Amino acid sequence: MSPLARLTRRRLLELSALSGGATLLGGPAASASAATDPHAQGAVVLEPDDPRYGELTTRGHNGRFTGSPDAVHLVASAGQVARAVEEAARARKRVAVRSGGHCFENLVDDPAVRVLIDVSEMTDVSYDPRRRLFAVEAGATLGRVYRTLYLRWGVTLPGGGCPTVGVGGHVAGGGYGALSRRYGLVVDHLHGVEVVVTDRTGRARLVTATRDSTGAERDLWWAHTGGGGGNFGVVTRYLFRTPGATGGPGELLPRPPGAVRSVSLGWQWRDLDRAAFARLLRAHGDWHRRHIGSGSPYGELSSGLTLGHRANGLITVDAALDASHPRAAELLDAFAAALTGPVGAPHTSTTTTTPWLKSVLGGVQWPGGARFKSKSTLLRKPWDDRQIGVLHDHLGRGGEEFATAAVYLTFLGGRINDVPPEATAMAHRDCLFSSVHEALWGDEEQTARQLAWVRDLYRELHADTGGVPVPNDANSGAYVNYPDADLADPRLNTSGVPWSTLYHRDGYERLRRVKERWDPLDLFRHALSVRPAEPASDGADRGPSRGPLPGRSGAQPSSSA
Repeated sequence: MSPLARLTRRRLLELSALSGGATLLGGPAASASAATDPHAQGAVVLEPDDPRYGELTTRGHNGRFTGSPDAVHLVASAGQVARAVEEAARARKRVAVRSGGHCFENLVDDPAVRVLIDVSEMTDVSYDPRRRLFAVEAGATLGRVYRTLYLRWGVTLPGGGCPTVGVGGHVAGGGYGALSRRYGLVVDHLHGVEVVVTDRTGRARLVTATRDSTGAERDLWWAHTGGGGGNFGVVTRYLFRTPGATGGPGELLPRPPGAVRSVSLGWQWRDLDRAAFARLLRAHGDWHRRHIGSGSPYGELSSGLTLGHRANGLITVDAALDASHPRAAELLDAFAAALTGPVGAPHTSTTTTTPWLKSVLGGVQWPGGARFKSKSTLLRKPWDDRQIGVLHDHLGRGGEEFATAAVYLTFLGGRINDVPPEATAMAHRDCLFSSVHEALWGDEEQTARQLAWVRDLYRELHADTGGVPVPNDANSGAYVNYPDADLADPRLNTSGVPWSTLYHRDGYERLRRVKERWDPLDLFRHALSVRPAEPASDGADRGPSRGPLPGRSGAQPSSSA
């Protein structure tokens, strides 16, 4: 098996962490202008003739896209961010921000972006004893956050499993991972954001919005609890404390398990006929639907299904519990029996116990550089028989060049669903699974075929709702941290339901009001950004997001893929 194919097996963990790569967001009550910061003059500004320019413009993990901005601002402080934003605003230049670089689409590497703000040097993770909260700069990776929070204070955030993802984009869309059924989303522990925003004159300022804010500031905090990246300003720091938590720093955020006990089940495609494949997916869906709630004996279980392409040869199910749970071994054995028994086909089973930090930091990491296209569905119910048939047939379609294609299913529910949908901007609080459908390839020559493969699969799965997961009793929509510009293309989304509803459900109009208040110039925008209610009247270039607004008559912006 090729190195690319072997990496596919790690994509379940990676995809639980991947997020829109833009770190652009907003903040509230005014605090400081660029001129007041002693570091404001110190950003490293790299233009195309600088040999370092290529390092930063090729940091995106999707090899399909490379940006060509006029300049890259490598910033190290909020003041440097403010200066870069103010210069871009006054010149009416398109801005994007990069944190970890894991954006699925070209929201950062769009050719229209003229100024790239790179926050990867802003990586501090600290505890503020006066405010009793943890401050995490937007360029810190999940791996750094997990390691520092755990080793210094014994706490963590319930985020994704790819250590190289930047918190800037991950938190912006909600953030889920292996501990989310136990502790909820990352944004359920978000106390505040520090953000650089601009006014109508282009003046930049640093503001702070918190859970305790009121009025427009409270709305700005709310918009950062799942509204997605690239919308309101530039987040410089996130502030974390679990609501209602008291005591010292070791009690203010969730405590991870000391170790995790996991089971991995595997089936070879050659051992599964169509009927056995269907029995496996039905057993998997029925079991998880029975145990969706936080009150289940499996309320803290993390679980993922990987349906590799037939050319890859393998289907796996992985599940894990806190190893200190008194019934961990018994519960995982029962889980394995419930899935393997009905299938009636040979399988493998492996059980391991791993220290928690090693489980989230270790293993093969996604190096980036390969081309990929991912499409997201949030499911309220398991796949039905028609969809199971589509999966069986499509995953067997094509030859060896599709060996790295796969469908990933992650168990949600638990504490995620205990939060009311309006409490955060991440409105999908009634889901059973997150599903990701992905094509992954190396050679440019394959691009058209690979895109057709994954788009055809997605369209066939959602054939009853216009080719996309329109919210209904079976679907909740799509996850904004897995951006897919196809959803804004009327050739591929024939449902009549705009992309904004798929991502934001009923919260979109509130997000638009936040946009109007905190980004009046529409400076922070991309193909899937929140649209202002009315086009700006300053004559500035609006890039690909100018045009008919979601919910109005006229075509949606087309895909740039």
